[in-house]
Amino acid sequence: MKVKFVENMVKSFRVSDLQTLLASMGRSKSGLKQDLVGRALRLVQTEYSPELLKNVRQLYESRFPKTSGWLAARRPEGVPVAYSPLSSSPTATSQGPDYLNGISKPLPTPAAEVKLVPLPFYQTLETLLPPTELISQNNEKLQDSQCIFELTPNQADQIRNATEIRPGIRSIQVVLRICYTDSIGVQEDQYPPNIAVKVNQSYCHVPGYYPSNKPGVEPRRPCRPVNITPWLHLSSVTNRVTITWGNFGKRYSVAVYLVRVFTAADLFSQLKLCSVESAERCRERIQDKLRFDPESEIATTGLRVSLICPLVKMRLGVPCRVLTCAHLQCFDAVFFLQMNEKKPTWTCPVCDKPAPFELLTIDGLLSEILKETSEDIEEIEYLTDGSWRPIRDDKERDRERERSNTPEYPVVDICIPEANGHSPAHSSTSLTGKSGSGSVGMAGVTGGPAVAPGGGAVVDLTLDSSSEEEGGGAGGDSEDTEDSADSPAPKRGRYNYDKDLVTAY
Repeated sequence: MKVKFVENMVKSFRVSDLQTLLASMGRSKSGLKQDLVGRALRLVQTEYSPELLKNVRQLYESRFPKTSGWLAARRPEGVPVAYSPLSSSPTATSQGPDYLNGISKPLPTPAAEVKLVPLPFYQTLETLLPPTELISQNNEKLQDSQCIFELTPNQADQIRNATEIRPGIRSIQVVLRICYTDSIGVQEDQYPPNIAVKVNQSYCHVPGYYPSNKPGVEPRRPCRPVNITPWLHLSSVTNRVTITWGNFGKRYSVAVYLVRVFTAADLFSQLKLCSVESAERCRERIQDKLRFDPESEIATTGLRVSLICPLVKMRLGVPCRVLTCAHLQCFDAVFFLQMNEKKPTWTCPVCDKPAPFELLTIDGLLSEILKETSEDIEEIEYLTDGSWRPIRDDKERDRERERSNTPEYPVVDICIPEANGHSPAHSSTSLTGKSGSGSVGMAGVTGGPAVAPGGGAVVDLTLDSSSEEEGGGAGGDSEDTEDSADSPAPKRGRYNYDKDLVTAY
C-alpha cells in the first residue's frame, strides 16, 4: 500500500481515530485535531511499518466499511425515497418486526458492534432492536428514518401489569436510545440535532434543553432514553417509529429496549444492601492516609472532614463517597441519587471526578459519628490512630474563651426602685425630715456620704472643690441655711428627687 494512500486515510480520521492510532503507536494523543493529524502524518512518513499499516486499515474500515450493509443496502432505484405509510404497504407487514428504513435487519451493519453504556436507573430486560445506524437517504439536512417492531404477548403483559412508580409512569417501559456510531468503547446517549420522535403517527416527548445561568454557556440537553411506551400498541399490531434528525456529518445509531425503571429510592435500597464500608475498614483507610512518610517534608497529624453535605449545605444523613476518590469528605447519598434521577451527571460533588453508581459506598465510620455527635457539631478531625474529635465552630469557641477569661467584678446597682415606686436617690430628703436637723440632710452636699436606707450611700456627683470651700464644711451654720432659702430650688426629677444624686450600694 502506497504511503500517499495511507496519508489520505489518516487525513479522513476523526479526533477519536487519531488518538487511538497515536496511542497504539506509543505517541502523545493530546492536542487539537490539526496537531494530531500532523503527528500521525509524520508517524506514517518516518515509521512506516506493517503494525502501523494494520492499525490505520482497521480504523479506516471501522469508519468507512467497504462491505455491504447500510451503505450497500440502499433502496432499489425504482423505490422512491419518500416514506409511505407502512400500514398501507402490502409488504410492510410481511417483512417482519425488525426493520429500519424499510430494509431487513439481518443484513450486516457497521453499527452492530456499537455498545451502549449501562444506566443505573434502567435494567435491560430484552432487546427489541439492536443498535442500528441511521442512514441518510438524500442530501437534505433533515432526514426521516423509520423502524418497525412488534411486541410479543408476554412483553405486552409485562407492560400492562407493571406497577406505577409515578402517576402515568410504569416501572416496565419500552425506551428508545440514540448514540454515536462508534465501535470503540461503550457509547453514551447522544441526540442528533433537530431530533423528533413519532410513534404510530403521534409525536412523543423528547427531553428539552436545560437553561444555563452562566453567561456565554449554551443550554445543555440531557440525553437520556426516550420513553415511547404510552404510544405503543400493546398487542400484535406492528409499531412504527419515525425519527427525524439533522444530517450534519455525524453518524448515529438507534436501539429499542424493554427495560425496568428504578427510582432513587430503589437505588438507595441497593446501596444500603450491597455497598457499605465497615467502620474498621474506614479507620484503616484513615490510618493509611495519616501514616508518617519519612520521604515527605510535611507530617500530617489530622484530617478534617465536614459533616455538612456539599450538595445541599445541610447536615449529612447517609454519608456516601466514591471508592476511587482520594478524599474522605462525604456527600449525602439520598440527595445525590435524587439529583441524578432528575439530571444524570454522576459526578462527585467534592472533586468533580466520575462517580458511577457501582463505585458508590456508604461510610460506616462517619455514620456512627453522625449518631454520636449533636446537631451543632459541623466538623470533625480524624487523628493518626483512627480516632476522631469534634471541631467546634470558631464563633462558639470565641464565646467560650470570652466567658472563661471574664474577671469576677462586684455588681453595682445604679438604681433600684423602692417599694413605694421611688428611687433611693431622694432618701436624703426623707432622712432630713425624719431627723429634724439640717446637718444630716447636708451630709450629701458637703462631701460626706449620707447613709441611705438599706446601707446605700448618697453621693453628690456634681459638687467640686469650690463648692466645698464656699460651704466651709459647716453643714449646720445658720448663714448657709438662710442662703439656701434665697437660692433657687434644685431641679427635681420625674419622681420628685434631685437629678444630681445617685445612690451607690
